[in-house]
Amino acid sequence: MNENNIYDKNIIEFVTVGVEFCSFIERTNDINYPEFLDTSVKLLPLLYLKATLLPDSRDEYDGTAEHFVTEEVYEYIRTLLCRKLGENDAYLEVFQEDMQYSETPIVANISEDLTDIYQDIKDFVSTFSLGHEESIREALAGCRENFAAYWGQKSVNVLRALHHLRFDPNAGNKYDDAENEPNEWS
Repeated sequence: MNENNIYDKNIIEFVTVGVEFCSFIERTNDINYPEFLDTSVKLLPLLYLKATLLPDSRDEYDGTAEHFVTEEVYEYIRTLLCRKLGENDAYLEVFQEDMQYSETPIVANISEDLTDIYQDIKDFVSTFSLGHEESIREALAGCRENFAAYWGQKSVNVLRALHHLRFDPNAGNKYDDAENEPNEWS
């Protein structure tokens, strides 16, 4: 990355998709279940793609990037997602290192994985919105590092589970919630 170009086209596009992803996650209560699944399976691949297109930088992440997502915010978002997904929140994880040594299936939660992704993206886009170039570079390096080591894999794993819920007619897409009318796929 050009040392002075934190406004590179691919960074701006990543920020744009990141803001859309965070806004979507934050509006979970306002979105019906089918729309939630449909939008999730569209946004996650786009977020993944935009992360892979981020320019390489010489900046190294030293862990000092500012964090905007507190434990309370994290838990609030995770709970929103957990309520939205209900009994469909859990899925079997097959791409964990521990799986090769285990005869017991490893269960993961869509709500937790999406919240982990949200946390990293929200921290980055919040830093970007402040406009301080040095902080943006630090946050970008951290986001790229976390994508490669952590949330990139989580995004494709959770996409597999969301795809199953969205497109498999036997996946149990019935949703009962006192706040929402039962939703039908149209």
